[in-house]
Amino acid sequence: MNYDVNRVPSPSYLIDLGLLRNNLEVLASVQERTGCWILLALKGFAAWSTFGLCREYLAGAAASSLHEAKLAREYFDKEVHLCAPAYRDDEMDDYLRIVDHIVFNSFSQWRRYKDKVRSAGRGIECGLRVNPMHSEVKTKIYDPCAPGSRLGILPEFFNADALDGINGLHFHTLCELNADSLQRTLPAVEKHFGDIIRRMDWVNFGGGHHITRPDYDVDLLCSLICDFKTRYPNLKAIYLEPGEAIALNTGVLVATVLDVVYNAMDIAILDTSASAHMPDVLEMPYRPAIAGADEPGKKPHTYRLAGPTCLAGDVIGDYAFDAPLKVGDKLVFGDMAHYTMVKNTMFNGINLPDIVLYDPDTDQYRVQRHFTYEDFKGRLS
Repeated sequence: MNYDVNRVPSPSYLIDLGLLRNNLEVLASVQERTGCWILLALKGFAAWSTFGLCREYLAGAAASSLHEAKLAREYFDKEVHLCAPAYRDDEMDDYLRIVDHIVFNSFSQWRRYKDKVRSAGRGIECGLRVNPMHSEVKTKIYDPCAPGSRLGILPEFFNADALDGINGLHFHTLCELNADSLQRTLPAVEKHFGDIIRRMDWVNFGGGHHITRPDYDVDLLCSLICDFKTRYPNLKAIYLEPGEAIALNTGVLVATVLDVVYNAMDIAILDTSASAHMPDVLEMPYRPAIAGADEPGKKPHTYRLAGPTCLAGDVIGDYAFDAPLKVGDKLVFGDMAHYTMVKNTMFNGINLPDIVLYDPDTDQYRVQRHFTYEDFKGRLS
């Protein structure tokens, strides 16, 4: 996180194109070793100004809404895959002009739209999302296979006699997990749906594969994919659609101290908000790393870092620093490219951080997007 913070606005999301390329090269190597196809899931990372770089390495993009699908078609313009819990009647015609793959979350959705798909006038691959009832994710809100989940068709409700027009299956059981989780998931998928897979052209292993994490077992992932292909020689393609792995550790959030107050401890109020600008800090929850900071008490000066909104709980966390914080000091939060820009809000009318692209080859910082009052007003009426 060695950036010249005086050359970028505050607050701003800074995407390092060099680090992004490094991640893409790892993903490309998995494709080369296994013959699988890796898609960029826009739910995790949708900074379209980087899509030109991403499309050099990846097979396409995965969308979960009409807006994401349009963005993928306009700026990625390779294969566009779609998967959502349910679709709206008034959007289906638009989808059928844009996407190459559609995954349906239920047989009732498939029955509702299959005639439209067939009359679309272009070849569209159709699949069904299945739920193998195998949980790997510990945080329930992120577990697609938790009891009561609406995501995927349960084995007991899967109708093997209603697959005319269905080309593939999709499952998604992971979130920020290593390859050993996939290793445990695949037997559950095959136990319930192995006979169906033998009738399919493709299988989508979903997202949550933390492939670009330093400790990720890439060799195991490649072995699992290759072994799966050996067991199912009928398959023409295996897809993975990570979003986070594309942008993992490729960006930071630069913020500035606006004030320091005291209430049982020192509290630094920043120009960036946990609630509005990095919502997973509260939702996941997780604690972002800060350059030069440590756990409370491990350095001489401990502060609670908080945002500028009216939400009492708009707190990023407690951090220790070598020197006292003062108004105007810059802080750099790590790993802020994924699930920030796609989830942030303008709550309280707080402006969104700028989006900055950094090219290490030229040492250039380019403000790609600056938000204004017009952006806030345009969301309302």
